[in-house]
Amino acid sequence: MTWRVGGDMDAGVRDWRSRAQSPEDVLSHLESGQRVFVHGACATPTPLVKAMAAQTQLEGVQLYHLHLAGELGFEAPENKDRFFSNSLFTGPGLRKPIAEARADFVPVFLSDIPGLFTEGVVPLDVAIVQLSPPNAHGQCTLGTSVDAALAAVGSAKVVLAEINTQMPRTLGHSVVPMEAITAFTCTDRPLVAHPPNSEEGPTEARIGEIIADLVDDGSTLQMGIGAIPDAALARLKNKLELGVHTEMFSDRLVDLVECGAVTNRQKKVHPGRSVTSFVAGSQRLFEFVHDNQEVEFHPCDRTNDTALIRKNPKVVAINSAIEIDLSGQVCADSIGFQIFSGIGGQMDFVRGAVLSPGGKAIIALPSTAARGQVSRISAALKQGAGVVTTRGHVEWIVTEYGAVNLHGKNLRQRGEALISIAHPDFRPQLTKELCEVRHYTL
Repeated sequence: MTWRVGGDMDAGVRDWRSRAQSPEDVLSHLESGQRVFVHGACATPTPLVKAMAAQTQLEGVQLYHLHLAGELGFEAPENKDRFFSNSLFTGPGLRKPIAEARADFVPVFLSDIPGLFTEGVVPLDVAIVQLSPPNAHGQCTLGTSVDAALAAVGSAKVVLAEINTQMPRTLGHSVVPMEAITAFTCTDRPLVAHPPNSEEGPTEARIGEIIADLVDDGSTLQMGIGAIPDAALARLKNKLELGVHTEMFSDRLVDLVECGAVTNRQKKVHPGRSVTSFVAGSQRLFEFVHDNQEVEFHPCDRTNDTALIRKNPKVVAINSAIEIDLSGQVCADSIGFQIFSGIGGQMDFVRGAVLSPGGKAIIALPSTAARGQVSRISAALKQGAGVVTTRGHVEWIVTEYGAVNLHGKNLRQRGEALISIAHPDFRPQLTKELCEVRHYTL
């Protein structure tokens, strides 16, 4: 679908396409040794990223980005001396390069990433972004991903853009004026889509049911993407007066808006609006957010500001984990030493939800991995595993075998509670290990 720019446009805006350049010419502004931000998720500017990787004269370029989607090219082994990726949140395409030391990972809260750029911790030379077409006032938007991109655009000396006529125009705090763009290319291509899972497994279904039972009418939702959040959202259609204040959302939220479950009337921060930092989903979702006055996009230092999150009533934060130990430490970014994703906004929303009146912080995960051969609840995290949510912050833990609230429980009580929702095949061994670690008998 191509979005149509409406209204009378002045001559400068009307002929904006005439100033477009080829991706190769746009990338001629890039120099060796520069620090470069790359727009991510569904807004990954793929034509410019591919053109960048083809610039064989470049050396020592440092890239900073969140999760990237689609074909890249710069991460190939032959480019290791030309481009070095620093993932602020790691996607599938960068896991192997990080494991092989051809790239690296920056552990950082999502709420703190814009400050890396605006405060000069990471002084940016260039921002490469994908934008919606300009409106009658010459204002493009960052489309599906505002997150840290707005700070990057405002901090970089040079802004290189792909203006995609299929990028939805999003409202809130997402504007990039044409005069801020150094050079741009024009495209008309579908965004990289992430359609919701069409089939739901019994484990995800049961976890979704348990989470739904924890969500009260009038709750403000934060949720991620994946089978478990989708399963939970699919079971909230009978809820009343829900609100949305989240770092991201996907297609299942559209269902809740259309059935009337989400009204945003009881929120205290941006009432009447669903608030997000970025979205990932299908074409249906992109059409839903396009020019939608009831959806506001804000930078992630606002959406993930704990001081703002806690003002909303009954915040329910739904996040995932790779592994949890019997004291309640949550690993969500790595499998041992292997970086899998990132810290993201989990801690921002866990803390915000706990401080919210009537709020609940939920960590949800299947009880096993490796086709039932490994328990995700363990006596100790794997060597090298990163603790994203500390045992001092953790609250509700959900598996397909139930939900337990660890808040206020001592180490023995926590261990026993977590064993009660572990897979039955692993409970005897976990009980033995708990007794050995805590030096008591049951």
